Amino acid sequence: MFEGDELCGPDIWNTTWYPKAADHVTTEKTWYVVDATDKILGRLASTIAVHIRGKNEATYTPSVDMGAFVVVVNAEKVAVSGKKRTQKLYRRHSGRPGGMKEETFDQLQKRIPERIIEHAVRGMLPKGRLGRRLFTHLKVYKGPGHPHEAQKPVPLPIADKRIQKTDK
Repeated sequence: MFEGDELCGPDIWNTTWYPKAADHVTTEKTWYVVDATDKILGRLASTIAVHIRGKNEATYTPSVDMGAFVVVVNAEKVAVSGKKRTQKLYRRHSGRPGGMKEETFDQLQKRIPERIIEHAVRGMLPKGRLGRRLFTHLKVYKGPGHPHEAQKPVPLPIADKRIQKTDK
């Protein structure tokens, strides 16, 4: 059919590139730092999840850990819109009969502010082995300091989509 062509049929149709193990195991992962001060929780979490998953990369592959590490500081200053501060409930269960505990966003923010961001990002990651591994790439701290300065994290800009009032 095609004279001189050594490849015929499905071999010439398959042009999809798939990363080899050496492509993603040996590469250095980027470290980002995010200041959560006055950032909306959901918008912050979705941007973090995209970067942890690696969806911002041109070589993104769903089944491979190709994402970055993200360090979040000032977790206690994250914002929510509407009445979520008093109405959003976080539930946990001890495993014992009658062991269901509920607390509002405000109560959890005073007690363990890091858990709010961790909970939001975990819900946006895959639910299997890969998701559990990707979740270890998230480091959340209350306060402005973190112990990851040696990795030289790059600031990750997160756009604030709220309407800004301008004086005219």
